[in-house]
Amino acid sequence: MSEDGQEELAGTQREHWEQTYGEHPGMYGEEPSAPAVHAAAVFRAAGAREVLELGAGHGRDALYFAREGFSVLASDFSLVGLEQLREAAAAQGVTERVTTAVHDVREPLPLADASVDAVFAHMLLCMALSTKEIHALVAEVRRVLRPGGAFVYTVRHTGDAHYRAGTGHGDDIWEHGGFAVHFFPRDLVDALAEEWNLDEVHAFEEGGLPRRLWRVTQTVPA
Repeated sequence: MSEDGQEELAGTQREHWEQTYGEHPGMYGEEPSAPAVHAAAVFRAAGAREVLELGAGHGRDALYFAREGFSVLASDFSLVGLEQLREAAAAQGVTERVTTAVHDVREPLPLADASVDAVFAHMLLCMALSTKEIHALVAEVRRVLRPGGAFVYTVRHTGDAHYRAGTGHGDDIWEHGGFAVHFFPRDLVDALAEEWNLDEVHAFEEGGLPRRLWRVTQTVPA
């Protein structure tokens, strides 16, 4: 896909997510995702105190991390989602542990080098991002993580039922039901872990299809 095409797709997806969050407040519910529960245990074992969540949406996982005692920076490109997150943080009494930031992950992270203990991203890397943009994002995650810091992310992979279904945009990006997904081949996971310690690639399923995903845990060498 051309850069202009990628820009157009990204803009369309942003508008789609804003509309979806607006029409379906708290669409994923209040309970944390299973990957977030796992990530909290990984982060706690590593001695992390500060967690950056990329693609936090309306905040079910960010708020879980805050309830577990972490300080959380929750970022997303959706103003609507983050407004819902802040309202929920106030209702749950964790406002002091949650900071929100509007950010498009195709841009550099607005954080200093080695300033974050841990990073979490549930199905963010498999949004409508090109392989080049995904590599750039993971390089940014590595830059802001402290030595020994953990990165836990999940992605839908090429074994998913929606892979090669719907509208193809190239680069393993397929749009189905209005949502564009970059389905990961295993070699992309391995390539993203170069210069990291790749601790785990765990296959799991989620939702009614079911969606087929990998939960990846990788750490910056200490």
